[in-house]
Amino acid sequence: MVTIYDVAKKTGYSITTVSKVLNNYPNVSEKAKEKVERVVKELGYMPNSSARTLATKKSKMIGVVFSEDSDVGITHPFFSRVFESFKKQVELYNYDMLFVSRNIENNQSYYSHLKNRGVDGVIVVVSESEEVENELLGSDIPVVFIDALIENTNAVYSDNSFGSMMAVDHLYELGHRKIAHITGKSTLFTAMERIQGFQMAIEKHQLTIPANYIVDGGYFTYEGGRVAMMKLLTLTDPPSAVFVSGDEMAIGAIKAVKEAGLRVPEDISIIGFDDISMAKYTDPALTTIRQDTDRIGRQAAVLLLDEIDGDTKNHRSKVIPVSLVKRDSCQPYI
Repeated sequence: MVTIYDVAKKTGYSITTVSKVLNNYPNVSEKAKEKVERVVKELGYMPNSSARTLATKKSKMIGVVFSEDSDVGITHPFFSRVFESFKKQVELYNYDMLFVSRNIENNQSYYSHLKNRGVDGVIVVVSESEEVENELLGSDIPVVFIDALIENTNAVYSDNSFGSMMAVDHLYELGHRKIAHITGKSTLFTAMERIQGFQMAIEKHQLTIPANYIVDGGYFTYEGGRVAMMKLLTLTDPPSAVFVSGDEMAIGAIKAVKEAGLRVPEDISIIGFDDISMAKYTDPALTTIRQDTDRIGRQAAVLLLDEIDGDTKNHRSKVIPVSLVKRDSCQPYI
């Protein structure tokens, strides 16, 4: 097996110089870089990750923690798109991903497990676990939380409250006054933000909304939206429009309306939140609030890599703008 010592011997350079070339250090001459790279190719040398970590004090590994109870995790269209964007960005800097299971061996803490694996940084997605937060906040491992606002750390999330206001404003402009809201699980940061935005918009337009117009749809799932919509349809005075806190729930809500023998948007208008890829293909195509998943992923990567590289010690929160996407699931109230 070819080692770094073989490369150093063949090139005539020290192991330190060879290591600097392999790890893209800037303070290496072009002559040395070209010679080392040529010999590496000739010998077929593959850098050992453990040796690289010792030389650079970096593992080039980022831990990924999903902390939520729906068992959907990264398979949800929103998170898969955010993670793909994050992954593309960090791969430009030769980082790999390490997904951390809930079932950590020997009952280790998240912190101990991540520390033992030598990760350079961590992203935490959908945190609703105080255990995860308490273990990682204030630790010596750089951390970025995605889709959550956690004090004293880096966080990236959409402008959920403003997005909800945009959704209600759109329905109001279409003439709707009986506007209901299917929420996400109320303990989740995104759900709370969207509920707050909905309530602010209702107050702004001086609307009176019955308490039973706000229904918990749970963990942003299709079935959760379907069941919540069924509850709204059983009301004596059902709404003319519904703002749904997530697109998968909104698709489930559309299904419930059809099962009840009604039509969207002729009998009831529905607007979602996310703009997942399926939103444009539903029948009818779903009007929704678009989250910029590419920008969320890229921004999370920038914050994490900056802290890993020591470029900043100041924790930052980045709020990503949202936009209204008009399709066919909403129409003027008649």
